[in-house]
Amino acid sequence: MLKKRTDSAPENTTNHASKPNQNQAGDHKKTVHDQHKSTRQQPKKRKPDNQVVKAKRQTNWDISQFVVHPEPGKTRFHDFNLPSPLMHAIQDQGFHYCTPIQAEVLGITLEGCDAIGKAQTGTGKTAAFLISTIKQLLEVPPPEPRYTGEPRVLILAPTRELALQICKDAEVLTKYTALNVINLVGGMDYEKQLRQLNSDYYDIVVATPGRLLDFIQRRDLFLDLVEILIIDEADRMLDMGFIPQVRRIVRATPRCGDRQTLLFSATFTQDILNLSEQWTYKPTKVEIEPETVATNTVEQKLYLVTEQDKFTVLCNILWGRGQEECRTIVFANRRDETRHIADKLKEQGFKSALLSGEVHQQKRIKTLENFKLGIINVMVATDVAGRGIHIDDVNLVINYALPEDPEDYVHRIGRTGRAGKHGMSISFAGENDAFAIPAIEELLGKKLDYQQPPENAFRPLDITPQKIQRRPRKHYKKHHR
Repeated sequence: MLKKRTDSAPENTTNHASKPNQNQAGDHKKTVHDQHKSTRQQPKKRKPDNQVVKAKRQTNWDISQFVVHPEPGKTRFHDFNLPSPLMHAIQDQGFHYCTPIQAEVLGITLEGCDAIGKAQTGTGKTAAFLISTIKQLLEVPPPEPRYTGEPRVLILAPTRELALQICKDAEVLTKYTALNVINLVGGMDYEKQLRQLNSDYYDIVVATPGRLLDFIQRRDLFLDLVEILIIDEADRMLDMGFIPQVRRIVRATPRCGDRQTLLFSATFTQDILNLSEQWTYKPTKVEIEPETVATNTVEQKLYLVTEQDKFTVLCNILWGRGQEECRTIVFANRRDETRHIADKLKEQGFKSALLSGEVHQQKRIKTLENFKLGIINVMVATDVAGRGIHIDDVNLVINYALPEDPEDYVHRIGRTGRAGKHGMSISFAGENDAFAIPAIEELLGKKLDYQQPPENAFRPLDITPQKIQRRPRKHYKKHHR
């Protein structure tokens, strides 16, 4: 069980020696809480359908129904003495043994310690920090009095898709509890999110930095009672320029030492280490290096293709594999390029859709759902989909353009070959991509498999009569008058 810490450290400092005593820290939190009482919603009782229905789901289950035998070298979830409702949800997900990062992170975070973790996508880090968080919330009662708009846990993610995925995972793991989870991301109706936030007590808020700041600045959400702060994909936050926003958010939470802070990153650059020094208190560092940088279940190919031949080769590959059976993600670097590819694929009769930052959030959510359901077979995406998006049974990843950052190559091909299944990635290397190859090979620790595309990949594409027929005749005449 997490224990309340008896010391604290000032925020944004690397000197942990001068820390206020427990009474001072408690007085500080109480003062901040009282200062904003007049602007907050009055306490509301939980709605019966949230608390009672979830509790009823748990009624006929006990840990004896979840048997996992000990195995040498493996850590079971049973080994951490987790609450019964949480274990029930873990069983539902088919989890039996912890991944390496889950075993290490849980061993640290369940003791209440801060942690910074280095792990690539697909290692199970999301479940690791959610499990320890949910255990804390179930075993430590919420503060009284309590107001709406006062979460106990804040999880920050750099992209909307990742935030939504974390929220979905949290909902799955809390389904047998009375805990509530909400996501606050941009591109969606603010007032609708506000009504939802004020409708009940929300224990866990999963958010992107920009939208969360909107709620803070409008005084619709307060972070002074946050017990656990989780910053996921910190390196991506840095790359996307979100660190100034994250700093402001962190300053709105209790001081490091008064809260538990978990920070995760795919890389440990000096900038990331500096931030962890500012935001955490005596953190334990967890580094899980994969046996290989790229998963062994992904067959990687590199096709030498000129820029003008790329689209022809793409279409012939998709036709050759059978688009109805092959779920494919096509990656490009720029939004305009992805839009152009998606439009041209539709002209050729493919069930394709676009996923990039310029697409409205509701449409992005629908696109992902349609892709998961098989309504869409080809998704053309920027690297917004390269991290944190879990889509089962992606058969093929095509790098229409090689990424400038070699880490993004690993994240892209990691969309296939998941859960031990076989996957394939095909990368196009044209005259504009050659510069990226050495850095990717250095990261992989091996040479890529250079190949010429098969001869049938260059078959000319048919002109699409439907495209010509759709041109409005009246508009055409008016244009030339």
